[in-house]
Amino acid sequence: MDRLLFAPERQARILTLLQEQERVSVSSLSEQFGVSAVTIRNDLSELERRGELVRTHGGAILPDRGEVELAFAQRSQLFRDEKAAIGAAAAALIGDGEAIMLDASTTALQVARHIGPRQELTVITNSLIVAYELAGADGVTVVMTGGILRPVSYSLVGDVGAAVLSQFNVSKGFFGAKGITLGEGLTDADNFEVHFKRAMVEACKEVIAVLDASKWGQVATASFASLEQVHRIFTSVGAPAEMVRALEMRGVKVTFADTP
Repeated sequence: MDRLLFAPERQARILTLLQEQERVSVSSLSEQFGVSAVTIRNDLSELERRGELVRTHGGAILPDRGEVELAFAQRSQLFRDEKAAIGAAAAALIGDGEAIMLDASTTALQVARHIGPRQELTVITNSLIVAYELAGADGVTVVMTGGILRPVSYSLVGDVGAAVLSQFNVSKGFFGAKGITLGEGLTDADNFEVHFKRAMVEACKEVIAVLDASKWGQVATASFASLEQVHRIFTSVGAPAEMVRALEMRGVKVTFADTP
């Protein structure tokens, strides 16, 4: 490490490593961050108190429940290159004069970052971060749905926002997910988010999932889109071949985005 991190920074990094590796050890974390084993144990205890991991002998593992939701800043650090490549590939589908929908996922944010200058493009979103990203973009009008703020994802949810969706002819909607399976379709962890995403999906003529390979075969709390509602998926190398073939047999187009 170039410098010693403050405890909140170090704990965020630990959560990122845990998401990538599924388990971490005190000894490896102590060496990596250049701090004592006691300091790492204190970090793990604090993260366990917040429900974000489970302590084990000599380390920690992920909690055995899908509802645990990392903060947006932490999730955005996971599979960054893959998400950027997915965002760039998906953004290439967007044409001038369309009305599109972007949800509050970290991968949909990457779609926003790759839109570039457009002519008369309308972007409807429930994400404060997506709206900020596109503020002032040439030829892009941003419409926010309104609703109740969820601080963990900087998203707006609720019936107030859902009422806005029916006012637009939305050609394409881009959605991230906590997981995708053949039985449950696209799933997410928070019930408020799921309820709003269902309304967003219903408002789109074409539903496009943007999710890295780690999401395949995973199931979160509730489904927000069946596979029958999904038209295309942009993903990264590593998605299970059998699931990809099964989806293509159902008419879902799957595109693998190349990372640099």
